[in-house]
Amino acid sequence: MIDLKAQQRRKAYDARNAQADKEAVSRVICNQITAHPAYQQARTVMWYIHCRSEVRTEPALRHEVSTDKRIIIPYCTKDEQGRNKLGLWWLEDFAELAPGMWGILEPPKQRWGEAGKEIAPEQLDCIIVPGVAFDRRGGRLGNGAGYYDRLLRCVRVDAVLIGVCYESQLLDRIAMASHDVAMDFVMTEKAIYAGPGRPLAG
Repeated sequence: MIDLKAQQRRKAYDARNAQADKEAVSRVICNQITAHPAYQQARTVMWYIHCRSEVRTEPALRHEVSTDKRIIIPYCTKDEQGRNKLGLWWLEDFAELAPGMWGILEPPKQRWGEAGKEIAPEQLDCIIVPGVAFDRRGGRLGNGAGYYDRLLRCVRVDAVLIGVCYESQLLDRIAMASHDVAMDFVMTEKAIYAGPGRPLAG
């Protein structure tokens, strides 16, 4: 499983890096996200701020901050046991942010956990999820650090998970472990693919 994931990750990294017209293609993807009913119905939405060759989210994110939605962005931190964890920050203005790990914009470390700005995973209605690769069944392959894996196991089962990638990052089938969480939708510049959904409690 580990070797297969490493092979899939390398193939998808290469495809993502080679993607042409990233800005234009990313605009198409982000427009699909914001037009989708699941997104429009959500009150509290988590985006990510792109880095390296990921789908570019920052232009759309700058617009969404000015809407009536509560926009949340993640930052990389550690839990009480020292494991990788995503902190969740209510973003009201890009002026709150500074370059952090890997040069990605994030809240300054001295404000992490600030009352009124830090939110719990259970408050998220919709999550825009980056990935190295996806498949058309909702399978996701991340960078391998486990940040999103841990977050996605803590969100409500009715929170909508939207994986985003270039069509070139799609693989026939992602090697999914038992702890991996499938997406409700995978959106590319060419299509919206429906995942299996997650079983509702009770």
